[in-house]
Amino acid sequence: MAIRSPISLTMSMPVFVSLALMLALFAGTPPWATPWAAEMGIIEREGIVIRYDQGLEGGAEEVLRLYPQIRNDLEKRLKRQVTFVPAILLLKEESFSRASENPYVVAFAIPDRNLIVIDHSKMRVDPFTIELTLKHELCHILLHRAARGGKIPKWLDEGLAQWVSAGIAEILISPKRSFLNEAVVAGKSLNLRALEEAFPRDRESLHLAYEVSKSFVAYFIERFGIDSITEVLERIEKGEDWEIAVSEEVSLSFGELEKDWQHDLKRKLTWYTYVINNLYEILFFFASILAVIGFLRAFMKKRAYMRQDHVEHSSDEE
Repeated sequence: MAIRSPISLTMSMPVFVSLALMLALFAGTPPWATPWAAEMGIIEREGIVIRYDQGLEGGAEEVLRLYPQIRNDLEKRLKRQVTFVPAILLLKEESFSRASENPYVVAFAIPDRNLIVIDHSKMRVDPFTIELTLKHELCHILLHRAARGGKIPKWLDEGLAQWVSAGIAEILISPKRSFLNEAVVAGKSLNLRALEEAFPRDRESLHLAYEVSKSFVAYFIERFGIDSITEVLERIEKGEDWEIAVSEEVSLSFGELEKDWQHDLKRKLTWYTYVINNLYEILFFFASILAVIGFLRAFMKKRAYMRQDHVEHSSDEE
């Protein structure tokens, strides 16, 4: 986003965007005028432009049908108007891999260009859908356009985008594993200030950063309400430092708020919830042990039977 970013990786000009797309962007050509654009279909309507790979006509029509409701819902929840025309690139897996160097990313937004790029092949992979992914990416653009140069911390940008899109990130994360729960149980430090500028690149730290952002924003909204978030955004849009904006809005220092959130996490995360979250892996582990024990018992029985049979044969020969 102004800041550009891979689907929730909001950074300065995406390292993840292919050289060809970057050249098109820097050259000032329309965001959908990529080198492969001539082979793509296009739908232009008032308020949206959709470019799509051949064979994805159905996906493009779905985007066109869903967009008005997505835009309206986003405007209502964040109390900000979508005054720009988003350009959507709907790509097949091979095309998308040329635009993104991160194998975990399923979509990304470039706010400066009002551009959203989506890997359509991942939109049938749980929990991703066209609707939630488009809402997530559109939220990124809306926040950065509204900020007008104000600095939105990455954890707030990603946390809000996940909150409006039913908790999904824009990266492939195993639904069976919670990196945040593991970090809390292990007593790891959860420092939101470290996520102000960018997220880590290694897989586990990246996934943890997404979960931390989602958890903190959800906690903030549950405690203070969505209106407090929109007030914080307004302060940032007026040029106020984000940490001061948060502190002034909730009458707590950011450090105190962060500690309250961490305490709430520890209170909620008992060993019971940890076991529930990892029940499949735990059952698989014990099933493996039982299988080994069963094999050893069968093996021992077979050996005992063979010994007994050998003794009986020896007695018969005598």
